[in-house]
Amino acid sequence: MGYKLPNGATIQHGATYAAELPFTAMSNATEAVATVVGSTLAAGDIVLVTAGWSRLNNRVVRVKTATATSTTLEGIDTSDIQVYPAGGGVGTLKKVLTWVQIPQVTDVAFSGGEQNYLDVVFLEDDQGKQIPTDKSAASMALTIADDPAQAFNAVLLAADAGKKIQAARMNLPGTDTVLYGAYTSFSKQPAVSRNNLLTRTVNLALQAEPTRYLS
Repeated sequence: MGYKLPNGATIQHGATYAAELPFTAMSNATEAVATVVGSTLAAGDIVLVTAGWSRLNNRVVRVKTATATSTTLEGIDTSDIQVYPAGGGVGTLKKVLTWVQIPQVTDVAFSGGEQNYLDVVFLEDDQGKQIPTDKSAASMALTIADDPAQAFNAVLLAADAGKKIQAARMNLPGTDTVLYGAYTSFSKQPAVSRNNLLTRTVNLALQAEPTRYLS
């Protein structure tokens, strides 16, 4: 049994990316292997995945091993062919080249991601049942101190304007990292309240399950 405080955590946003690297196949395995051509990826690289499999599409993951022709995605289990039909995982890998820290975060708020249910009751039942369906859309909102001179402003404004899925990560104390694929929205007008910090909001609309690595 263990626990930790979030104090000291940092949040980063992808700043620059390599060109998309197409993969022609993705294996059904406990750690998925992408078939590529002419790859320069290396172990430890962080990549944004697009794929024909909806459970993998838009996830941000870490490369475990890589050669010029294959890339293993660490911790990504695609062995269930019901969820990941054989031959359906074609897509691209886009390496995050550089990150920019989003500093001076005063609050982090998560919303959504709850399990939705269908209520079902039959004529002969004296109590209804709930069947799980999907999960609600999830987002993460960061409240940050307004500091327009810092480099992250340009990155977030470009992400907001570009309306493309970006990579973000939360580095928790120790070696614990959570990776996200998200649309980024960044408020241009600071919130103004007497005797309080000027603040702005960064909203990350999550497009896939987060990926967490403990080491």
